[in-house]
Amino acid sequence: MACVRDALENVRADDFVEYFLFSLDTLTAGDDASATQLKRLHAQVSDLVSRHGNNYIWQKDEFNLITRNVSSLPPVMDNEESLPPHMYGVTHYGDNIEDEWFIVYLLMQLTKSVPKLVARIVDTDGEFLLIEAANHLPKWASPEVCDKRVYMYNGEVHMIPMEDEDENVTVSEALNMIKSNPELTRASPEVQDAIQSRIKGYPDKILELLHQTIAYVPAGVAALLKERPSLIAPAVTAFCHRDPIDMRACRAMRYFPPETRVMTQVKMTRCLYAMLLHHKYSPDRRTGWHLPPPTSPEYLAHSIGVKLACGFEILVSQCKGNDGSADLLNDRGWLRYKQSLTDKGYFKGLLEGSQEYKRLEKEGMEYYRSSMVYAQPAVGQVVLDLLNNLDIDLEEMRKAGSSLPPPDDDSWMEISAEELEKSLTERYGTRPECGTSEIPNKLNSFLGHISGIEGVEHPHVNKDGVPLRPKRGTKKQNASSDETTRDEDNNRISLDQEAFSCAVQNILDFVVPEDSWDLESEGSGMSAYEDEIEMDLSRKRTTRRSEERNGSEGETNELKQYMDQMDRELANTTMGQSFHKKLSNKGMEDSFSDIESFEPVDIDMNALRNIMESYQSQMGGAGPASNLLGPMGVRLHDK
Repeated sequence: MACVRDALENVRADDFVEYFLFSLDTLTAGDDASATQLKRLHAQVSDLVSRHGNNYIWQKDEFNLITRNVSSLPPVMDNEESLPPHMYGVTHYGDNIEDEWFIVYLLMQLTKSVPKLVARIVDTDGEFLLIEAANHLPKWASPEVCDKRVYMYNGEVHMIPMEDEDENVTVSEALNMIKSNPELTRASPEVQDAIQSRIKGYPDKILELLHQTIAYVPAGVAALLKERPSLIAPAVTAFCHRDPIDMRACRAMRYFPPETRVMTQVKMTRCLYAMLLHHKYSPDRRTGWHLPPPTSPEYLAHSIGVKLACGFEILVSQCKGNDGSADLLNDRGWLRYKQSLTDKGYFKGLLEGSQEYKRLEKEGMEYYRSSMVYAQPAVGQVVLDLLNNLDIDLEEMRKAGSSLPPPDDDSWMEISAEELEKSLTERYGTRPECGTSEIPNKLNSFLGHISGIEGVEHPHVNKDGVPLRPKRGTKKQNASSDETTRDEDNNRISLDQEAFSCAVQNILDFVVPEDSWDLESEGSGMSAYEDEIEMDLSRKRTTRRSEERNGSEGETNELKQYMDQMDRELANTTMGQSFHKKLSNKGMEDSFSDIESFEPVDIDMNALRNIMESYQSQMGGAGPASNLLGPMGVRLHDK
């Protein structure tokens, strides 16, 4: 329903997942039969969810379903499509993405256990199941065309095939296709395996993702967690997302004073435990909270206890002692929802405030609350009601706290480089390894590639595998003449990429000429470039016009001054000694026999040494060396 989606915008963030459950038996049934069928299915599904999700602690919202399109309200719309009668739910998973995949597991089990039940699930990324199986999708599958094409049926993933490029499918059409020909819509085995591997381990994985620890908490907190363990999630979230206004309640600790603290065992998900430990907090000593020193073996239990107590105190402080009905009249989402109902003629033109109008308005409020777009009843109110009705035996709690089992090992919070590498390899595969001796060749090959506007392109290679580059100063004559003719006809400006590349290369060659050695050079030897520049400039002056000659002379003088200044600065340094020199050989000695003690620089060895030093300084993290070698396919690792 458009109004429902408008209201959803008021409360949703980017961490929600929507799920739809359709029964193939209700596609052609009447309204009364559909309502009866969905009511029966809702009870059956709720029972199965409670069995499969027993002991599961949700990060924010629990898995919950409502029936839609079986009442007198306007039908729910999805991109202008009226959806068939169905069950609908939305869950915010907060910081724990595992909640989203546990819902996928639940839907798989539901469609496997309930005949003719079809499920669809989407999040802010759309059909996120396809992201998990991206390496195994058909060629036509893309985010633009896969909307409403992914479903779960009989515990398997089904994809509605696309026959036409511009073809859009509706939910009703997709359900009818699954009903008539499920063999055609069943996804490939590779896609099935990719999704199954992501939810592998459930339901046993539920216990694996739990962590039990010891906390020194007020007796009220211990009693609440014993009565309703799921309250641990909103308490941790409230503490980790606290603001200065929330901290005012933590200074008073009206409902959970520190004087009643007891040792108790606390169970939470690993995600919640990690969130709690990584939030630093030092309580105000004036409130009576005294923590032992960090080196004390009891410090962790005290630290966790004060954080949990503050979380529960914040929850209660956010509650105003009502069920939220008074606030609904001023709720922006409800007002938008109500306006949408008015626009669709739900109030039948009745005078606002009349008896019939109030009756319809009340029904609309109830549907709005039950549709899960309105915030659930304040958790703080639930905590306060439970706290007022619980019988707390302080002495009995302290006695039980003296014989608690040890907490679970939390070494899972730390992961070694080998474990991380193994996990990444299992998920993304391995890259071909490359020895350090191959790095110079890889660098030379990489530098030999052609660079376009969008980055380095793989060039054409000859029969020996050597990249082919255009020769300096040459063009493709045919292409150039064709482009010239075409551009003269169309009065356009053309750009020959190869000619432009050669021109730039010539400029670079002009600025940085080939190595040349001068016997008369003094100092560091850098001034040897001067003669090469003079020779090159002299050659170019003979071919240029007289008016260009004056400008060239000015540029030459400026470059000469720059090179002289560089020589003077480098003359008194030891930079030349820092380069690795090539081993002398007979051929090299003969070529430079007239130069005293000449030792040419080994460019490849210097590049390799600098890269290895950079890689070692990264200490296994991302850095210049790994970023440079990664695109070349070079993968280094410590031995």
